Amino acid sequence: MIAYLQGQLFEVNKESVILLCGGVGYHVNVTATCAQNLTIGAQASFYIEESLSPYDGTSLYGFVTKEDKDLWALLKSEVPNTGAKKALDLLNKAQRSVADFHAAIVNADPKILISIFGFTKKTADKLISSLKDKMDTLPVQGERKINVLPQDGALQEVAQALGALGFSVTESRRAMEKLYEMGFSANSGTETLIKEALRILKK
Repeated sequence: MIAYLQGQLFEVNKESVILLCGGVGYHVNVTATCAQNLTIGAQASFYIEESLSPYDGTSLYGFVTKEDKDLWALLKSEVPNTGAKKALDLLNKAQRSVADFHAAIVNADPKILISIFGFTKKTADKLISSLKDKMDTLPVQGERKINVLPQDGALQEVAQALGALGFSVTESRRAMEKLYEMGFSANSGTETLIKEALRILKK
């Protein structure tokens, strides 16, 4: 069983790589987020999990950290009707901010899962019901990125609107913090806040 691979990136695709190790090229499935940070010719290493499919045979799944591998394994084993590839897709969305994903599950907050991470309501509810009592078995990865966003309804609407427009958690947080510095508040009105946030993000 392959547990860890280290070598040179021979090919980088949207959701997979070919890792050259000792003259042998291994096809490794990775998240799209991971692939975006990889460069052909560079050295890379992955924790590896093997998955056996009746259609594709044995596939390799690679993770930069053991924590990502453990979260993928939890998604795969605990979320109903979730195979290896689907678990990788779920992990990819969670990687926007794993600490906030962890908190949203533990706090049973589907709004965060929907607005920030892009899950459908059905998937968000399924994730919470499947993982709520199991997430604490995993360490919290990194720092929370959206805990600075206010809980006021109008400002939450702004954060959700930015997420729906495709902006990342980090970008939304930057815009919200800048609005505070400029003296804006919930009293400024949702439409104005969204307009100003977009202006900030386009700079």
